[in-house]
Amino acid sequence: MEKRNETVPIEIVEKRILLIRGRKVILGPHLAELYEVETRALNQAVKRNIDRFPKDFAFQIYKSEAEWLVSQNVIPHLKYLGGSLPYAFTEQGVAMLSGVLNSERAVSVNIAVMRAFVNIRRIIMTHKELIQKLRKLEGKYKKHDWQIKEVFEILRRLMIEEEKPKKRIGFCVSQDIIRQSLAQGD
Repeated sequence: MEKRNETVPIEIVEKRILLIRGRKVILGPHLAELYEVETRALNQAVKRNIDRFPKDFAFQIYKSEAEWLVSQNVIPHLKYLGGSLPYAFTEQGVAMLSGVLNSERAVSVNIAVMRAFVNIRRIIMTHKELIQKLRKLEGKYKKHDWQIKEVFEILRRLMIEEEKPKKRIGFCVSQDIIRQSLAQGD
């Protein structure tokens, strides 16, 4: 019999990754949904193996954080959490869940989650590199701005000098003398 290994789209997983307490995490209810198990079953598995989940792998969110998630429309309401505050799992916590929840679905979900975390890390690194390049360019152009302003100032001075009437060199005859001479027929 052939194993059915459904892949979970990375985009769905990426939408579930949140930043809580400065860490990228996925909430237990969201993971349970992806694993296609009840949140209660996921929480029980974690509690039975709590020594596998140190605080940097998983932690329970505070009520204020849950209220913030409701205000940001991440979760519809506090009742969605089933009366208890959910666990938030870091990338390492999700990897540890693969050892606790041993099913085909758990394996495919964990693969998708690991890929999503890698994608987000890549995006963040690209973003940081872009910021560094922009700062470097900004520094270059600030120097050039000063030089460009100086060039424009010199051009303005030259234009002002061009506008000043210049004294003519040579013999000058007034227009009145020329008209009189033309009128007399000289």
